[in-house]
Amino acid sequence: MAQDMGTTVDVAQLSLPESDIPETGDTAEAAETARGLSGRRRWVAAVAVGAVIATLGGLGAALLVKSPAQVAADAAAPRADVLTATVEHRVLTSSVITRGQVVAGQTVEVIPQVTAGVGAARPVITKLRVRPGDTVKAGQVLMEVSGRPVFVLEGSLPVYRDLSPGATGDDIAQLQRALKALGHSSAPDAAGRFGAGTKAALNFFYKAVGYSPVSANGTEGDPVAEARSQVTAAQRALEDARSAQAQASKPGAKPGAKPSVRPGEEAAATGGGDGGKAVRRAQEDLAEAKKKLTAAEAAAGPKLPAAEVVFLQSFPARVDSVVAKVGAEATGTAMTLSAGKLVVQAYVPEYQKDLIQPGRAAEIYSEVTGLSAKGEVTLVSDKRSEAGSASGQAKPGADAPAPGGQGATGWLVEITPGAPLKAELTGQDVRVTVTAASTDGKSLVVPITAISSGADGRTTVTVLDESGERRRVEIRTGTAGDGFVAVVPVADGSLAGGDRVVTGVAREKASREKASP
Repeated sequence: MAQDMGTTVDVAQLSLPESDIPETGDTAEAAETARGLSGRRRWVAAVAVGAVIATLGGLGAALLVKSPAQVAADAAAPRADVLTATVEHRVLTSSVITRGQVVAGQTVEVIPQVTAGVGAARPVITKLRVRPGDTVKAGQVLMEVSGRPVFVLEGSLPVYRDLSPGATGDDIAQLQRALKALGHSSAPDAAGRFGAGTKAALNFFYKAVGYSPVSANGTEGDPVAEARSQVTAAQRALEDARSAQAQASKPGAKPGAKPSVRPGEEAAATGGGDGGKAVRRAQEDLAEAKKKLTAAEAAAGPKLPAAEVVFLQSFPARVDSVVAKVGAEATGTAMTLSAGKLVVQAYVPEYQKDLIQPGRAAEIYSEVTGLSAKGEVTLVSDKRSEAGSASGQAKPGADAPAPGGQGATGWLVEITPGAPLKAELTGQDVRVTVTAASTDGKSLVVPITAISSGADGRTTVTVLDESGERRRVEIRTGTAGDGFVAVVPVADGSLAGGDRVVTGVAREKASREKASP
């Protein structure tokens, strides 16, 4: 036996049979011929065996070696004839996604003015006490304009006049509350009346911030001193009239005798012989002088100029921007302040406005900081409006709807966060997702592409069973949102969560079916 390349060949089978050996002729020649034939046969057999082995090796290599494309094709899932989706059992919500801007409940522009009575011809910024991003508290001085302070107090009513002694009104009551919150009581003044108690409280406040208050009389002299002089003169005139009356009524006085009186008071004293008349007139003059003194004293004292105070709804407040520069003339807005709870304002087009109602849940997300918060829709405007250029409040605007911040137009939607937003979000553009509608509890939910309507008017979905069989299930549709629809099967139990519904047919499969006769 001989072994070659793993294949066993029986050499005996390659030998010539005895009948093939020549019986006549030269024995040596015959033997040589036989050996030659035997060698050729062995060589042919070896070649045949090698060819078989090479063929088997090539076949094995073809089975084991694959191209990358073939490997990927073998690993891919079989091409589906239909596209399906799983029936879900969950709460379905319909959402409106838009852009909004974080704004404060109140935004105030501080516009410097010259305080009346201080002698400055134009407003010049002489000091700046705050910078952008600073937190501001009640009673804090923001800046100086021509040497006079501009400070903030708590209140919701904008200042529109100088608050002077003797004045009354809601703005006076607001000032009294603001001063009391800082520890300066206006008692015993009645609420809304600028009296002696309010004067004292205002004097104490100005002293606390390092300034002297402006006099309510300005540069017109001292009306109180003048009124006191008039009272003194009236009192003396009354005393003289009484003295003359008493002298004229003494026993033994000669008829027609003139009483001793001061020059200029003779007619009043004699009164044509009626001393009582002169006394009455002197009494009236004294009463009038005292009345004027009371009015002068009530009007005298410190006043709060409108140019020196900014009222904000709540504290702490924030400095959004500072435009003014020390030494420059104050023209226009010097700085912008914001106060109150941060909210999100968005401007949506009409088709979205109709989907949003006050009380709907909303989610706020800042891509810049990664912060998110839950909130609630608290306002949906019934008129198209435009974001204000500085305050963020709505004003009449153009028609093109564009959700967002400044310059945005549309229907104003305001979202109030459930918890206070961080101050760093002020002015940021954020994403707002508002829940427009939702199902009452969990429902069967299918993609909207799984629903079809037949010529018979029935609305159905097609369920694909595990066996590959398809069956139509009649349904009633409900809330729709985000590409899904809540459905209820007409026949109980004909549709359940986890079922597979047909949403479409594979494109190639559909093309083949369309092309087939």
